[in-house]
Parts: sequence; C-alpha cells; structure tokens
Amino acid sequence: MFARKLKAEIVISNERRPAPLEWLDSFSMRNFTGSAEFDDTLPTGEGRLEAGLRVDPARLAAAMGEWFTKRGKGNGRSVVVEIQEMRECPPGSTAK
Repeated sequence: MFARKLKAEIVISNERRPAPLEWLDSFSMRNFTGSAEFDDTLPTGEGRLEAGLRVDPARLAAAMGEWFTKRGKGNGRSVVVEIQEMRECPPGSTAK
C-alpha cells in the first residue's frame, strides 16, 4: 500500500524485540503528535509497518519511543524504538 516497508524494534533495559503489533496499531490509531507525516503509516505485523515517503524513520522512532514510554509500555523504564527500512529480497531469496 505504501512506498516503504519498515522494521520496528523496541529496546527496554537492553532487551530487544520486534515492536508488538498492538503497540504499533495503538500508535497509528491514536497518535496525537500533530505531525501529519505519521498519518502515512500502516502496521502490517509484529515489528513491521509500511510508510509513505513523507515519513522520516528517525522522527517516527523518536515519537513512538516517547509515546510508548508515556503510556507505561516499558513498565517504568524508557522505551527506545529503532526503525530500519527493509530491503526487498531478490526473487527466490529467503534472506530478509
């Protein structure tokens, strides 16, 4: 649907894992940052989302980390979000 596929991971107290789909969905549905660029995001699975070209992955990661932390997703600890653009794999390749 959108031009780019992104991988989102959360880091809480040095523990890294894919961002839960529920968290990504909540951010996308209830984001009140006032930044219209984040309207061009669509969660597609655990740690996966699609985004339009207006979305700056670094700004999105910072906004998500702040939003998740404020909502207690880190159980009192800071939530850091790292977002990377996923590269398309050549046909027949299994690497991601």
